[in-house]
Amino acid sequence: RVLVTGATGQIVYSLLNSIRNRSVFDEDQPIIFVLLDVTPMMDCTLPLLKDVIATDKEEVSFKNLDVAFLVASMQRREGMEKRFTESKTLEKYNKKSVKVIVVGNPANTNCLTASKLAPSMPKENFSCLTSKAQIALQLDVTANDVTNVVIWGNHSLTQYPDVNHAKVKLQGKEVQAQGEFVMTMQQRGTAIIKARKLSRAMSAAKAICDHIRDMFVSEGEFVSMGVISDGNSYGIPDDLLCSFPVKFVEGLPINDFSCEKIDLTAKELKEEKETAFEFLSSA
Repeated sequence: RVLVTGATGQIVYSLLNSIRNRSVFDEDQPIIFVLLDVTPMMDCTLPLLKDVIATDKEEVSFKNLDVAFLVASMQRREGMEKRFTESKTLEKYNKKSVKVIVVGNPANTNCLTASKLAPSMPKENFSCLTSKAQIALQLDVTANDVTNVVIWGNHSLTQYPDVNHAKVKLQGKEVQAQGEFVMTMQQRGTAIIKARKLSRAMSAAKAICDHIRDMFVSEGEFVSMGVISDGNSYGIPDDLLCSFPVKFVEGLPINDFSCEKIDLTAKELKEEKETAFEFLSSA
């Protein structure tokens, strides 16, 4: 049973198609979509699609979920950076085992806020997106050829793509660990908006699919996700929602350049958290 918010948006249009075409969950897993907006996507029958529930009632939409994709947020336009985008108020979930994936920006702070508003749910059930696709683009290889990339910190201009541990299957391919590549990764969303006048949709939907597949079925490589920072071994303060390598790795060696970038993005996350919680306390 999969909840998708913002179901009429561009991202969800691509996302629903990928989910129902067996590219996310196990191939034999039936799916019930719960949609908070009416969508024109559901105009054909596919083997895994068991039912579609369109509703605006919280007691229906948030009941007995297995996965919740929180996509809805104010659409980002040219001139808006992620940390200033309007957050969507997130409600508590009844089923404590639900996996919550936050997409609407500012994703890290929205995800942390969602966790705080559902204190009875395990913190580890909340996560938000990161991606390695830009490295594949730079090296002219597919994303499947790139492994063990780490994305640190916020989903913003301070995010730090760490390729010091990355592996590329094709020999002779190397990626810059500093400089232009880092800046390209940080500003990719802004560049797309400048070109299209709208936020990226297809790549975001692909990232959501990769994220949930990594969570449930992926094995054998580093996976970066935005998760609660409590108890980490990298010096990032507790009680932030920060991107980390979350599978098959602990205690990676971190050089001085990486430490500087990680500290910078952690500082921004702390500022966002304080701003969001100040707003919530006054609401």
